[in-house]
This record gives sequence, structure tokens and C-alpha cells, in this order.
Amino acid sequence: MPFLATISTLFIVLSAICVAIGWVLISKDKRRQHKNVMITAAVFALSFFILYMSRTIFIGNTSFGGPDDVKIYYTVFLIFHIILATTGAIFGIITLTLAFKRNITKHRKIGPVTSVIWFGTAITGVVVYLLLYIIYEGGYSTNLFRAILG
Repeated sequence: MPFLATISTLFIVLSAICVAIGWVLISKDKRRQHKNVMITAAVFALSFFILYMSRTIFIGNTSFGGPDDVKIYYTVFLIFHIILATTGAIFGIITLTLAFKRNITKHRKIGPVTSVIWFGTAITGVVVYLLLYIIYEGGYSTNLFRAILG
């Protein structure tokens, strides 16, 4: 169980938990607490992204080490996760921007959609982690410099 992958996955889980707490807080009209917990969720998500990109550049991504007949399913699932995560990040930035600009009407409309996308991102991210490091033994890793320079 690689340390950095475990920590980055933990950041995404914590981010999703904060989003869920934020959802409950806003439903109880606790706006200040909602704001604080959603900022915390964004910090956890950003921490994940920084750690993930650093790992990708300097260590590399771990290839799927499971059976070949499962690899195609893993790859399709991973592509779905990447699309979901990218969409979630974009929606997250837009949602936060709307909140900070005090465009609360639009924030209220897009916030629940963003939350659902983020929950999907977190769940699929945990599944990717489980498939790469827990259920199957991870494959090889190549850092970005080695991949480019040979």
C-alpha cells in the first residue's frame, strides 16, 4: 500500500465528507459553517491534486497489475473516473467562484449538481485505488521525465 497514493485518496475522501457536511449545514441555514466546511473541502481537493500531480511527475502513475482479462474493464472505469473528476473539478471551481462573488442564486442551482459529481468522483477514485493497490498488486511506474526522455 503506497504511502502517497493512500494519502492522496484520503484527501479526496475527506473532501467528499466535508461536502456532505456542508450540504447538511446549508440545509439547516448555517451559512457561515457551510462556507467554512466547503472551503475545507476545496483545500482537501486541492491538496489531492497537488499531491497527485507531484506523484505523476516525479514518481509516475502505477499501471494496472491485475489480470489481463480485467484490464479493459479497469481502463474503461478509469477513463470514466478521469472524466468525472475533471468535470467535478471544473464544476467545483465554478461553484466556489459563484459563492465568492456572492452570486448565490446561481450557486444554489449548481451547488447540488457539483456535490453529486464530487461524490461520484470520490467513490470512483476509491475504487481505482482499491483496484490498483489493494485488490491487485500494482504494476510498474514510470515518472514523467523517464517517459519523455527515455
